[in-house]
Amino acid sequence: MNDDTTKKRLGRGLAALIGEMDKPVAPAAPAMRADGTVPIELISPNPRNPRRTFGEDDLVDLAQSIREHGVVQPVVVRPGAESGHYEIIAGERRWRAAQRAGLTSIPVIVREVNDRTALELAIIENVQRSDLNPVEEAAGYQQLIDEHGYTQADLGQVIGKSRSHVANTLRLLKLPPVIRDMLVDGVLSAGHARTLVTAEDPAWLAKRIVEEGLSVRQAEALAQMPPSERGDSAPSAKRQPPEKDPDTRALEKLLSDISGLNVSINHKEKGGEVRIFYKTLDQLDALCRRLQN
Repeated sequence: MNDDTTKKRLGRGLAALIGEMDKPVAPAAPAMRADGTVPIELISPNPRNPRRTFGEDDLVDLAQSIREHGVVQPVVVRPGAESGHYEIIAGERRWRAAQRAGLTSIPVIVREVNDRTALELAIIENVQRSDLNPVEEAAGYQQLIDEHGYTQADLGQVIGKSRSHVANTLRLLKLPPVIRDMLVDGVLSAGHARTLVTAEDPAWLAKRIVEEGLSVRQAEALAQMPPSERGDSAPSAKRQPPEKDPDTRALEKLLSDISGLNVSINHKEKGGEVRIFYKTLDQLDALCRRLQN
């Protein structure tokens, strides 16, 4: 880990980092100036960038804006493995949109940083802009933990979030792939998804949350409810009704023939119940007249 000074510097966000980090490196090739513009073909995305999803509509809109106004905020890069080439630290969406807009060069800020700081910067910028979906954010945090020995407290200080936010975000990685896909697509919110981490049947609960438009509080209550009390229980939790004996089925048929309606008889330990099913009010009226005779 970096020392405390570095952590404090990181905690103040991307703007502070750009202003306080090492001075721009000297140009590695005649084609660019430090903190100037670089031919767009000399820039490549960072394969370790936590952001994986770039919405098509957003790219189209940003490309149109760039055609009209240019790239307002430079892309932050670092020298690449090949001389004269650069790797994106922050701003891949702007770089992609600039290509769509037909730009041949793009303004950059060049920084000489290691893999760890590059990943920190990428996460900080995307989190501050709310550009990462919850799964990408969680994967970025896990990458810093696995590759660079961060603790959850370290991460909270670096990105300017609480430790509980980091812990809750990391828990999303425990969800089944089908639910993580719903998070990526924006069908489920992170708040909804966190209620499913310890649920007995998270995929079914997620489907019900989406179909019924449940709030996070309603989702929490549903997840804590025993399967037998959920009403429309999860398939895995449904209990099969006991097989009815021939006498009971025969009696159901007799009553159905007399009433002209479907009849169900259910025996219980003490007593039982007879259910008569009707589809229209006319059927109910006819049943009432028969019972009154």
